[in-house]
Amino acid sequence: MSVTAETKPPRSLPPLMTLSDAAAERLRALYAAGEQGKLLRVSVKTKGCSGLSYDLSWADAPGPGDEVVTDKGVTVLVDRKATLFLIGTTMDYEVKPLSAGFTFVNPNEKGRCGCGESFHV
Repeated sequence: MSVTAETKPPRSLPPLMTLSDAAAERLRALYAAGEQGKLLRVSVKTKGCSGLSYDLSWADAPGPGDEVVTDKGVTVLVDRKATLFLIGTTMDYEVKPLSAGFTFVNPNEKGRCGCGESFHV
């Protein structure tokens, strides 16, 4: 008696990161104005009471340690060291009465500190 193993197609991975419509719109405005010719780089730094924090910086071009993510016609860079923390994350842009900024909906987060500035996985 012989046993034939069925080959299953590989499971597709979720996108590294996606952008909400608001984040894409805000980045388009930034890229067209003061940050023309630059790209936003998203990374994760060791910081805060929960251990990790999102870090945003500007880059002139992708570096050897960057993953290039394009969504809704907008390109951002993701530091390769942060990819395991960010898989499946949605970057959003929120405007509140006293503040405005990019936020992250990260399915890998297990918790956040009380002030919301840092997270852990």
